[in-house]
Amino acid sequence: MSDATPSSENPGFDDMARDIAEVPAVEVIVTVAVNLMSAAAVKLGLTEEGEAHKDLDEARKLVHALAGLLDASTTEISTFHASPLRDGLKSLQLAFREASLVPDEPGQGPGEKYTGPVYG
Repeated sequence: MSDATPSSENPGFDDMARDIAEVPAVEVIVTVAVNLMSAAAVKLGLTEEGEAHKDLDEARKLVHALAGLLDASTTEISTFHASPLRDGLKSLQLAFREASLVPDEPGQGPGEKYTGPVYG
């Protein structure tokens, strides 16, 4: 059973809340977006290990979530942050289309509900 008292190895909720309170919202949004991008790239087989982790169903979910996050937050974060994230999203959408044995119709691919059709 775990010890309920906070320690330096296992910070308490108050410490974590205080730490996150100091992080600007744009940093949280960008960090989440980058994590979604990285996970999608792995699931698309774009890493060194490629096929070992490829799972297009999982990739579809991650790309769709990334597109939704960017659609909802683009006006809240600057173009400086939004532009490279949108470029990364489009690259992932194109990679998904390329990896699919039976490609989705334009406008039906992951995240295209938010971005519009992606053509490769």
